[in-house]
This record gives sequence, C-alpha cells and structure tokens, in this order.
Amino acid sequence: MTTPLPSLHDFSQVDVFTAVPLQGNPLAVVHGADDLDEARMAALARWTGLSETTFLLRPTQDGADYRVRIFTPAGELPFAGHPTLGSCYAWLRAGGQPRGADIVQECGVGLVRIRRTQGRLAFAAPPLRRAGDVDPATLAQAARGLGIAPDVIRAANWVDNGPAWMAVMLATRAQVLALKPDHAAMGTLKIGVVAPWDPALDGTEAQFEVRAFAPGLGVPEDPVTGSLNAGIAQWLIGAGLAPGRYVASQGTALGRAGRVHVSREEDDIWVGGDVADCIEGRILL
Repeated sequence: MTTPLPSLHDFSQVDVFTAVPLQGNPLAVVHGADDLDEARMAALARWTGLSETTFLLRPTQDGADYRVRIFTPAGELPFAGHPTLGSCYAWLRAGGQPRGADIVQECGVGLVRIRRTQGRLAFAAPPLRRAGDVDPATLAQAARGLGIAPDVIRAANWVDNGPAWMAVMLATRAQVLALKPDHAAMGTLKIGVVAPWDPALDGTEAQFEVRAFAPGLGVPEDPVTGSLNAGIAQWLIGAGLAPGRYVASQGTALGRAGRVHVSREEDDIWVGGDVADCIEGRILL
C-alpha cells in the first residue's frame, strides 16, 4: 500500500470560552482537510495532545455551510461544544460565508446552528440522546471516581448529547474545586460536576462552577466544555434549578478562567463564548 505524500494545510489554534489567550480551552483546527483519511486525523489528534483537534471539510448535507470532524486523543466524537465554536470561528476567519442568518455546521450528530450574538458565537444545544435519572450503581461509581461520599451528590442526570456525559450537582463551588478524582475508579464514565456560586463568597461574575472528567477519552480533566455545559443547561433550566440566562465558570482548578454564556430563547438553549486567536500557519500532513 502506497503512503500518500503529505500536503500543506492551513492551520489555526484558538482558545475557546475566553477573550484572553491561554485562559480557556485550546483547539487545533486543520482547514481544507478533505484529502486526509481518518487514520491521519486521529494521528494528529494524538500528536497535538489537546482535548480536541478538528478538521474542516466540504459539507455533504443540504443546508450546511461546512462539515467538521472532531477528534480527541482517544478517538472521534459526534459532537463537542468548544470544537464547534472554535471551528466556526476559524472557518469565518478564513473567509467562510454563511448562506443564511445562522451558520450551519454539519457534524456527527447532524446539523448544528451557530449564531453571532453580543459579540460572541453561540450554538444551539443539540437534543439530548440520553436524559433522566442515573441508576444507583452508576451513581455509586461516579461518587467513587470523584472521591466523595454518595450523599454529597445533591442531584444527578444523564446529559448525553454525543460524548455520553452524566452530570452531578454538589452544594457549593468549594466542594467542586476541592475534588481530587480517582480516574481509575471512574473507568469509562464521563462525569460533569456543577454547583452554584454563592454571591457572598464567590462573587457575581458567574452563577455556576463546572468541572469535566473524561479519562476514557484521554482527557483526565477538560478545561472548558461546551457539550457538557449544553447538557447541564438543558437539565438545570428544564428542572427549574437554574435561571433562563446565566454564566458558568470552568477551568478554575486548572488555572484557567473559562466563561460559558447560557441563555434560553423560546425552545432553544444557546451556549456561547468568546474565542481568542493563538496560532496561525500551515501544517504538513
């Protein structure tokens, strides 16, 4: 079998959910990747070592402006939030022109709408593939993986919109930031943890603190996670546990300052954030 000769591709690395470089979640984006096969994409994702690396391609579905494939170091995802915003930003910066008022991204879960609002990009949260209560055995495993007693968990729900997230709620931001997870005990679970900010103790810049653990994807802790925040928003707002508009803080435990802007507009949950440029150039693949 003949190995194809490498070719040059435009390359971007951006920081998502922050207006200040190095404070959010980095994303590598390869432009014009239609000539790359899946093995090459996966190899680059392992090489970058980032939580996700994405590849921009020509769309195959009617109504889509572009198509994206999303890879973690461990494999491909059908959808992820910070790669959605970062890929869209890179596509626009490279001269992409949407056909309609909203930008439409094609990915593994189908078509995802993205819009520019209040100076930042936001995506419409895709429908949950799995929602509802978490069974006792899985909840017990989650508690062991997080290194906490089961009764510390105030509530839990499946919030799977592609990456198979489950989410648990704790009482305080301090409890979330104090977590020291046992990744071996966590196994293949992908766990998001959320708790409200106390304005008197934590301030008013955000209303919730979030952490995300996905060791099975090669991501022990994700700095800022759009897909998880989308699922958490659908759960919390739907259950009356959060207002229709709020800001989530994520990445604090990793020395980051990610901010996720959530709003409910009619039947849609929109998840938005700033994107900062970090690297532009070309990559030989």
